[in-house]
Amino acid sequence: MELTLLGTGAPLGLPRPDCPCAVCATARGPQARAATALLVDGALLLDLTPGAALAAARSGHSLVGVRQVLLTHPHDGPAVEVPAGLPAAGRVPDGRELTLISGHRVRAVPMDSPGTGYEVISPDGERLLYLPPGGAPAGLPDDHRTPYDMVVLDVTGRPDALARLRATGAVGASTDVVAAHLDHDIPGGAELDRRLAAAGARAVPDGTTLYVGEYHAVPDVPRRTLVTGGARSGKSVEAERRLETFPEVLYVATGGTREGDPEWAQRVSLHRDRRPGSWRTAETCDLVPLLESDGPALLIDCLSLWLTDAMDRAGAWDDERWAHGGQEELRERMAELVAAVRNTSRTVVAVTNEVGSGVVPATASGRRFRDELGRLNAAFGDECEQVLLVVSGQALVLRG
Repeated sequence: MELTLLGTGAPLGLPRPDCPCAVCATARGPQARAATALLVDGALLLDLTPGAALAAARSGHSLVGVRQVLLTHPHDGPAVEVPAGLPAAGRVPDGRELTLISGHRVRAVPMDSPGTGYEVISPDGERLLYLPPGGAPAGLPDDHRTPYDMVVLDVTGRPDALARLRATGAVGASTDVVAAHLDHDIPGGAELDRRLAAAGARAVPDGTTLYVGEYHAVPDVPRRTLVTGGARSGKSVEAERRLETFPEVLYVATGGTREGDPEWAQRVSLHRDRRPGSWRTAETCDLVPLLESDGPALLIDCLSLWLTDAMDRAGAWDDERWAHGGQEELRERMAELVAAVRNTSRTVVAVTNEVGSGVVPATASGRRFRDELGRLNAAFGDECEQVLLVVSGQALVLRG
């Protein structure tokens, strides 16, 4: 099944008309995207957008052979001059199936928001799923499904849709996930590619022709990632973003609760409100048993608070205790944690702080914490396939 993406952008396109934002200002050339529309085997057009005929011609195709035009948006879209000979656009009712004269079977997939998704099966059996902007499938069965060969959806706007598809088996390890409906909420270029790769997805330029069912190397999602940065740098947001397309995540909060500290309670509440409702939370510093066991992906936030707890247990804040067994005990605990990360079978994203680039702490215990955190970060990072440094909300790839 041949699929040509006539456009890959949001309904208003990219750049948006008259938008002064930085993303729109740099969306030029291959970074510019028309509203998403898909041409399937020259016979089926999914979404009729302005300039569709010209976009098809630029990609070496024609709309002359199109026998069916289907809409996915909750509305009929902007006023569009229908090219001569093109059939009127329509919509398949949810759950109903349409068989084209070309032999393609199209089934309308119910969505959790206004709009229609389409499952397209070619005469040879290749399976494509296309979802509208801002939409996720509703009512998918909980049991295992045969994975689609390709899924085209709003990865950046509805990452939970991809998580839901993975949870039901509709997206598997070999499914080619292509991002569409791309808007100005995420920078393009290398940053877009990096974020999509973390979700096991990719973006292609307008006019690209893909072959559904043809082998394509799915982006390799790092299994262990360390995200470091300064206070309020955006490192926790970056860590959460890396797992938002996973069907299951265990959020490991090492800070716990603090009685009588309303400011800390507010911080915890903000983190909880930001996380998907499907994620589970464990408040613990006992990381080794979690890393040694099987289970869903772990998001550990953060190693700095884990070290604080480890130093409390070792009595490492006291100079005399540090010199007489505290240092050795702390190093053993750190070595156990690093070994557990090395041998874990789980997907892990850990957050930590960079504290060695600023003012030198005034106390011996403060300098001790700074030094030990630096050692822990270096050892933990050595066991990770990817290490990111977040500065002013921007993630810099240090490894991987």
